Amino acid sequence: MMQIALIGVAAGVASALLFASVASGSLLSIPLFYLAPLPILIAAVGWSHWAGLVAAVAAAISLAAALGGFFFLAFLVGVGLPAWWLGYLALLARPAARSGPDGLEWYPVGRIVLWAAILAALVVVIAMANIGPDAESIRSSLRGAFERILRAQTQTPRETPLQVPGLPDPKPLIEFLVAVVPPTADVLAVLTNMLALWLAARVVKISGRLRRPWPDLAAMTFPSFALTLLAAAAAASFLGGIFGIAAGVLTASLLMAYALLGLAVLHALTRRVNGRAAFLGGTYALIIVFGWPILLLALLGVTDAAFDLRGRLAARRGPPPSLPT
Repeated sequence: MMQIALIGVAAGVASALLFASVASGSLLSIPLFYLAPLPILIAAVGWSHWAGLVAAVAAAISLAAALGGFFFLAFLVGVGLPAWWLGYLALLARPAARSGPDGLEWYPVGRIVLWAAILAALVVVIAMANIGPDAESIRSSLRGAFERILRAQTQTPRETPLQVPGLPDPKPLIEFLVAVVPPTADVLAVLTNMLALWLAARVVKISGRLRRPWPDLAAMTFPSFALTLLAAAAAASFLGGIFGIAAGVLTASLLMAYALLGLAVLHALTRRVNGRAAFLGGTYALIIVFGWPILLLALLGVTDAAFDLRGRLAARRGPPPSLPT
């Protein structure tokens, strides 16, 4: 137990340092900030979820001591507890007759991705609720924040009309940012949490401490209710008020989850295809450079969930050829 506590405290301090690095204002601090869940996940996956929980609380206490009490709950709710929960789910297993060689049925990867999406949406909604009690208050606060940023960048005095070089009127830009920032923050949260979990599992696997067999990520599936949840959230996003904003955030989060499913589908469909590495590398490059192809991957993920593209292709291909003896 003492080892778990020491590992947790050390991981918590490392996570707090990564989170606080953004205060430096350097470009390098941005990726470091988004990697704040990584030490917590390494502790949870490599030792136990108790080590991850100690790490989350230790990081929150460290930030509160250094930066103020506000950061205790801000970190714990926004980073620490979601990371701990994902680490807990990654090691969740039960005895099963029809399972892997270790005699255990591990918590499905697809459900972990869905949890990451739902937790990210919940964190963003909580953050928006702290900004204002209703939709107009939230939009007004975001509008004022972006206006202050633009004034600082353009050195425009507060008492004069805001002017942005190259734009005749900055109001459309500000309104665009007000609309896209909440779902964008949500998408980034899903992506960074899953990337941190993957990195943590890789690090722990290299160290020889990973108890869970490495899953076939290309075979990842979502439960049947996920499509219904996505459709309901998308329909509710057209409603007005804060409920519509929250539904829009959940929609963006679930679409990001389906984009990850689309990547899994793409990896499965391109097996036994010549030039697979170049095709997948080009796809990842397009996503990183342009961003919008992620929507096509989300569509691919939704299509596979509805029509089982991987199952149909596997039935057409037949079993893989056996090696000569």
